[in-house]
Amino acid sequence: MATGRTHRPATRSRGIPEATVARLPLYLRALTALSERSVPTVSSEELAAAAGVNSAKLRKDFSYLGSYGTRGVGYDVEYLVYQISRELGLTQDWPVVIVGIGNLGAALANYGGFASRGFRVAALIDADPAMAGKPVAGIPVQHSDELEKIIEDNGVSIGVIATPAGAAQPVCDRLVAAGVTSILNFAPTVLSVPDGVDVRKVDLSIELQILAFHEQRKAGEEAAAVAAGGDVDGVPASAARKQSADQGPDGDVPAVMPA
Repeated sequence: MATGRTHRPATRSRGIPEATVARLPLYLRALTALSERSVPTVSSEELAAAAGVNSAKLRKDFSYLGSYGTRGVGYDVEYLVYQISRELGLTQDWPVVIVGIGNLGAALANYGGFASRGFRVAALIDADPAMAGKPVAGIPVQHSDELEKIIEDNGVSIGVIATPAGAAQPVCDRLVAAGVTSILNFAPTVLSVPDGVDVRKVDLSIELQILAFHEQRKAGEEAAAVAAGGDVDGVPASAARKQSADQGPDGDVPAVMPA
């Protein structure tokens, strides 16, 4: 069985832009859903809508793969699933270790999407001796003292860090020293790695803060529209003010309406 140690994705050597690479999993997810429904072909417009991207951008992305579809027919779903899976390196086995089996690490271990997308959880690792031997998602947790041996024995090149922030960099250093060249970091900290090591960071708090920014901006725009006499959610501000004035102190329409 091929492992991540001996096989690498071909995207860089083929000159596919990083932005395109980042969108390939979106296309694959949409295509997989179509395949499960036995849909044979899909147009660029339909697939772009399902993936949440612009159809022109999709066609440009697929041109890097050498896939142009057929006019009037669209793209062959099964072939595209194979083509994108191959480009992403998902047609082979990728053993993964998860380090830090707290609530988040346990949730990741129980995530069924890993196996269906070509990733095999080879080991769960934690520094707490009380966790050693405890099964999580059917896999016994191993102590962090065994990390280097586990990586070597399983040919691991992808590591997932789900530790507290303070422990993340030391764990990262050990993973890299043991031969791991790709890291998915869930710890709320920035990792320092040498050249040749890829790090992807997932920070839920940052995503929520970005959403909070957009919510605040929308509220500010609505307030500005009211002050300027514009529309609020499609309702003229003057009407919105009148509606507010007609309401009682708790926002309800008074029981007795004026004649």
